[in-house]
This record gives sequence, C-alpha cells and structure tokens, in this order.
Amino acid sequence: MIEIVNIKKAFGDREVLKGISGRFENGNNSLIIGASGTGKSVLLKCIVGLIQPDEGDVLFDGRSLFKSSVNEVKKIRREMGMLFQGSALFDSLSVFENVRFPLDMLMAEMSDGEKNDQVMHSLERVGLTPAAHKMPAEISGGMRKRVGIARAIVMNPKYLFCDEPNSGLDPMTSIKIDELISDITDEFNMTTIVVTHDMNSVMGIGEYVMFLHEGLKEWDGDSNSILHSKSQALREFVFASKIMEKLL
Repeated sequence: MIEIVNIKKAFGDREVLKGISGRFENGNNSLIIGASGTGKSVLLKCIVGLIQPDEGDVLFDGRSLFKSSVNEVKKIRREMGMLFQGSALFDSLSVFENVRFPLDMLMAEMSDGEKNDQVMHSLERVGLTPAAHKMPAEISGGMRKRVGIARAIVMNPKYLFCDEPNSGLDPMTSIKIDELISDITDEFNMTTIVVTHDMNSVMGIGEYVMFLHEGLKEWDGDSNSILHSKSQALREFVFASKIMEKLL
C-alpha cells in the first residue's frame, strides 16, 4: 500500500499541489486523472521521489520515502517499477538489453544467467519473446510500450507506476495495454498507480480513481460511481466529449 499525506508543492509563486492525501491499495489499479496542468505528473514525481514535496510525506507500506534512512530509501526505490510516457527505451540497445538494463545497474549480486532468465521471463509475460533481439526502431509503438512494461517488472517490483501508458496509441492497442497492466497488477498483487487522461482506461480498469482539479483532490472513488458524481469539475472532465454524454 502507498499512502500520500498532505502533499504540497509550489514552483515559485505557483502552487501546483495544495495538500493532497490518499491511499493506493495492493492489487488495485489506481488511476490519477485530471485536465492538463492540474498537477497529475507532479504528484506522481513526488510519489516516486523524483521531486521533493514542500510539505507532506509518502509512505510505502508504512515506510517514509522522505524521512527514512538512506539505506531504507534505497530499498524502497529498488521495489519500484516505472513505465515512462514515451517508453524511454535506449535506441542503441536491443529489446533484450533494454529490459536487462535495471538488473545490470542495480543487481550486481545476480549472475548473467540469472539476469538473462529474468529478462526472458518478463518478455514472455508481455508476449514479446520473439522480439527479444530486435531494436526499438524495428517494433511498433504498442510493442515499445510492452517492452517498457517488461523493463518495469523485471525486478519483481512491489509498486508499479505508469505515466500516460496509452499516449500515442490507437484505441485497440490502448485497451490491450490497459488489460496487460491490470493482469500484471492482479498476478503480482502490486500497488499500481497510473496517471492518465484517457476515460477508456478509467472505465476499463479504474478500481480506484483520484481526480485532481486546480491542485486539489476534487473527488475519489471507483469507475462505477464516477459517472454519478455531483462534482461539477469532474462532470465537465468526464463529459468533455459529447459522445460520452450521448452514450449515457
């Protein structure tokens, strides 16, 4: 479980996060949604420790990310997996080498054989074993996302973070990526947090949804109740598409 406690962050005179708290449970697909500029990505960067909040804390199964010892923080970081918005693959490395990269950087105690087995297991889990020795330029955008997921889970993380995993993908591929993230979360009982603006993802896998508006947590709940919220800001976000309103 991840708990965020009164997270505040400002850049100069601009308050981006104005005191956000919430809990993200094990085995759940938790989504952070909101319009552009509402603080979604900043909050995610605070949660993973890329940005130091001005106030507040993030607790990983009760362990503070910002108040623990250096060794404890290193341990927490090794339990994280991250899928970046653009997949962030190294163009000069093969699919196999990209997935192995975290093991080479952080798992010096593992033998080459153990690392290779772990990489192939991760690639098998995302259905990319045949593409192991291809280069990123030789595979599709959806496949690159799956490589990013394989790299994110190669160290068997307890916590998985996904920043706009469906960005740039067609609707059918987006659904497959959502289903893959959901299946992996359930299979490994991970605490998964996804930042997205995709309502298809919200309705498809949103077991817990946190909606940010003007730097505040405006609403939280599950995908079944989001359509019936009385929050005007949330309704404007959900029904920004007239098609969604007509379907309902």
